[in-house]
Amino acid sequence: MGGVHPLTSVFLAAAGLLALAGGTKLVRSAATSQALRLSGLPSRSWLVRLLGAAEVLVAVAALLEAPFAAAALAATYAAFTVFVGSALLRGVPLASCGCFAEPDVPPSPLHVIVTSVLAISTGAVAAGSGGGLKDLLDGPMLMAAGVAGSAALVGWLTYLALSALPRLAVELGHDPPARPPGLAVHLQGGAS
Repeated sequence: MGGVHPLTSVFLAAAGLLALAGGTKLVRSAATSQALRLSGLPSRSWLVRLLGAAEVLVAVAALLEAPFAAAALAATYAAFTVFVGSALLRGVPLASCGCFAEPDVPPSPLHVIVTSVLAISTGAVAAGSGGGLKDLLDGPMLMAAGVAGSAALVGWLTYLALSALPRLAVELGHDPPARPPGLAVHLQGGAS
């Protein structure tokens, strides 16, 4: 037994969320297609579905601890971070990132923070060993149940942070900023 990585719960949650996002793109490609189009990237519906299929494949491979799958999972979250961060910095008016079914909300700096944390956490697992279901199921059953439960909780809280929390903020009249205050001025070489 290789042991359970300390970030296994986050890793499992990240893989589950990626599978959910990929599955959503397979069924509902319009939101992601629009986000890609507004960002100046190829946006055909079949490309979005292909992206969704790749996300599901990476997630399942990571859960099964296929070689290089943990690194692919980390790279996927790093790519999400770059995509959303770039769109926010350029002021691209994304109505949705297209990752989850309803409720869908425009991406915000919170999306960048969350996907950055997931990229770093899954990268740490990729640099180590384990993290998937095989090592978890090879260990004591009580520990496996605890890790699986905490993974479900981490996944659910992450989903809420990316979907329900921004929607709640808007409903309460606290429109989430499209970019951090003052960032545009710094990027344009203005005030420091």
